[in-house]
Amino acid sequence: MMRAKQILILNGPNLNLLGKREPETYGAKSFEEYFVELKAKFPSLNLSYFQSNLEGELVNKIQEEDWDGIVLNAAGYSHTSVVIRDAVAAVETPVVEVHISNITKREIFRHDSLISPVCEGCVFGFGLKSYELGLNYFTD
Repeated sequence: MMRAKQILILNGPNLNLLGKREPETYGAKSFEEYFVELKAKFPSLNLSYFQSNLEGELVNKIQEEDWDGIVLNAAGYSHTSVVIRDAVAAVETPVVEVHISNITKREIFRHDSLISPVCEGCVFGFGLKSYELGLNYFTD
């Protein structure tokens, strides 16, 4: 019997405020509440969750070798962080970039992601469902 794929959902800065921060953009549900739903929707995946406001902590998680895949919402770091891009490019772990909002409909500085070119794919604009769509990549 094959072991379940170990998938990390990795959230960057300010995503600890989901449910409180700009609910018209990000919704009214905390990520912890949504994570319970994701675990129920994806019983074939062994899901882990980590959030940090610190760039280096995100890099450390990406560099761990425990993951069969990562769903990454680097938040604002997507547009500014060369080191997160380099971490994604340096590991063999497949990474799917997700964003809750449609970054191309927002401020111009959010239109470009430094991380997208080194990811397997990108999902944005579907609210929290973006995570579900990203996780679908890792299901058989």
